[in-house]
Amino acid sequence: MNINAASMFKELQTQSVEAKGLSRELNTSSVNPAPADFSAMLKQAIENVNGLQQNTSDLRNGFEMGDENVSLSDVMIAANKSSLAFDATVQVRNKMVEAYKEVMSMPV
Repeated sequence: MNINAASMFKELQTQSVEAKGLSRELNTSSVNPAPADFSAMLKQAIENVNGLQQNTSDLRNGFEMGDENVSLSDVMIAANKSSLAFDATVQVRNKMVEAYKEVMSMPV
């Protein structure tokens, strides 16, 4: 399985925007052409995953409390989005740990 970190981060950002209910779209014309700081991108991606999980938790609580504005399908979609984002983040972490171990085992 090949993971493209840049596309995963863009997808996580898009999901975060959707989860927050914002109507603006992320497109390639608004991306800063300067190289981004990887740690800042990773931190933002983790915050986005956290936001998706919090949104899912809020929707679940609302549904369980009988809020008529929250449907079961909304809860299930939010749960699947947060689960997918979390799984992708774990895969990126695993690849980073693997790369770190490989670099550390290189002779100097």
